[in-house]
Amino acid sequence: MSGAALGIEIVVVFFLALFLLHRYADFRKQQRMVLFGTLLAWYLCFLIVFILPLDISTTIYKQCKIDHEEHASVSLVTALISNQTAGNSTTATPTKSVPKVCYKPWSYIPDGIMPVFWRVVYWTSQCLTWLLLPFMQSYARSGGFSITGKIKTALIENAIYYGTYLLIFGSLLIYVAVHPQWHLSWYELQTIGITAANTWGLFLLVLLLGYGLVEIPRSYWNASRQGHLLIKTYFKAAKLMTEKADAEENLEDVMEEVRKVQESIKYNHPLRKYIDTILRKCPVEYQEKMGRNMDDYEDFDDKQNTYPSEKNLVKLHKQVIYAVQRHNRTHVQWQILLQQAMHLEDVAKNETSSAHQFVHSFPSTEPTSWLSPYTPTVEWYWECLLRQWFYRLLAVLLSLFSVGVVWSECTFFSTRPVLSLFAVFIQLAERDYNYLYIEMACFITIFFLCTCVYSTVFRIRVFNYYYLASHHQTDAYSLQFSGMLFCRLTPPLCLNFLGLIHMDSAISHQLKEQTAYTSIMGSMRVLSFIANGFYIYYPMLILLLCIATYFSLGTRCLNLLGFQQFVGDNEMTSDLIDEGKELIRREKRKRQRTEDGENRRREWKERYGNTREDTARNRNRNECVSFTFCSAVADTCKQITQCVLLNIYVFCASPFCRHVPGRYLSMSSSRSRIFDDV
Repeated sequence: MSGAALGIEIVVVFFLALFLLHRYADFRKQQRMVLFGTLLAWYLCFLIVFILPLDISTTIYKQCKIDHEEHASVSLVTALISNQTAGNSTTATPTKSVPKVCYKPWSYIPDGIMPVFWRVVYWTSQCLTWLLLPFMQSYARSGGFSITGKIKTALIENAIYYGTYLLIFGSLLIYVAVHPQWHLSWYELQTIGITAANTWGLFLLVLLLGYGLVEIPRSYWNASRQGHLLIKTYFKAAKLMTEKADAEENLEDVMEEVRKVQESIKYNHPLRKYIDTILRKCPVEYQEKMGRNMDDYEDFDDKQNTYPSEKNLVKLHKQVIYAVQRHNRTHVQWQILLQQAMHLEDVAKNETSSAHQFVHSFPSTEPTSWLSPYTPTVEWYWECLLRQWFYRLLAVLLSLFSVGVVWSECTFFSTRPVLSLFAVFIQLAERDYNYLYIEMACFITIFFLCTCVYSTVFRIRVFNYYYLASHHQTDAYSLQFSGMLFCRLTPPLCLNFLGLIHMDSAISHQLKEQTAYTSIMGSMRVLSFIANGFYIYYPMLILLLCIATYFSLGTRCLNLLGFQQFVGDNEMTSDLIDEGKELIRREKRKRQRTEDGENRRREWKERYGNTREDTARNRNRNECVSFTFCSAVADTCKQITQCVLLNIYVFCASPFCRHVPGRYLSMSSSRSRIFDDV
């Protein structure tokens, strides 16, 4: 099994990152470069989280071997000293002691693999977050019409960003070179850079973690309260409808600008190719509407017309991409929220059902999955009875876990006595060398910390510039920004966890075997004021952030500033809840009318459709026979009665007889002598 666990986890983590990216990104419409950069960033961060427990168990095994060798050497020295003091005449019995037996863990990774692995993963993620992803972010958001134009725009936008870092780094190098007492090697400079990046990440990590430790247990507790969840859904519906209307209005304004530009720049203009590129990004209905107003035969070289510049077209292209993306996102989110609200209303109605059969107001539009083989009875017990208790139990467990994390963050610097709960658990398992328990405990703890941090990254929204929306509705800018945040938050998060379990000697000040991950990070003693000050005392701020999140201080402040937030005791919140309830009721009436119309058409077709089709088919067959017969008689005898002429005139217009060969007889040519041969 040597190295097999590492290979298995590398493959599993890749598919996990791919699945998560598929949920948020649109593989058919997103640029391949955007998808690859985001997937690589997420994949590397998940690798760090999943592989670190294997590194910890391997390090504990190495520490056991070192302790075993030291124990054996000490026993040998003690025996030799005892023999010398006893003299040559008497042979002293050596001290009998049973050395510890070191069992190799099932997931043991051979020496030399983990340092190389961590070095590749860490430096690749840092190059992504500080160099490539910011450039790719500007490139994907650019409205340029060529690769060269997008690269130029990205370089201009990132010139200040890169220039600031180069200026700071150059100033530090000059200061170190001029200062006579400082003689830093390349390794120490590298450690300073890593420490600076981890310090920035730890600063943001504590803020996000303090929010997630409270909000995740509370979200599950609120999910068990059906009434509260329904009211909050009404509130979201009112806000989303406002955003949806704003997105539609913005799209209309942008399409009006596109229409004016495409009418002024016709087919023979050099900038027409840019207009065609913009039109391909517009919705289909707007393309058809604009295409009907085009005239190919006019001369558009009138010098009196004013044409927009290429720079203005680039700006318009960028606005079109943003407006279409926002319009599609709000439309999909509205449909999803509508389904959620109707489902919650169905749950509220079925809670009082004595039949214990779950009845839906409308049939589900989503295909039934094999993962949810619900029968009406099973669905009733789960939705109306078991779900709320399951969520409450899960919320209690997560709350206890959050309390343990906060306690450990405030006390992990104490090594004697050991106050950190996670350090106590790991040390108890280390005595028995229960590697499976060590790996599972480490993985569950890191996974919980990452869930608190990453879920906050997925929930936060910076106006309309950064927003991760599920169901393939996330734009390229937000995807790459999330990749940047993951790459900056994951390394300090893992270092913080190693400090919680006393596996980081820079914080615990213990002479123990270091993990391969810590050796790549370098010794923090180069910057002692960070290792002994900021890394130890700053995480205690989590306690204050958790208290502020528990009392919703941030939400209340945003509400006072004019940003609509869900606050229970607020008049604006009550108005939005009533508005959302009316919107859901209106959509239900609209859907009910549509469904009733479909049912009526289906019933009419089933009742009368087959009979009418058979009758029409027989009648048209007889008409076609009469028409053929009358035409033959007319060609042979030239004697046609008025009835036959009337039949020919009437039945010739039938679409079923147009394929019948024959001659149409004009009535005007024979009207004067119609009865001459009778």
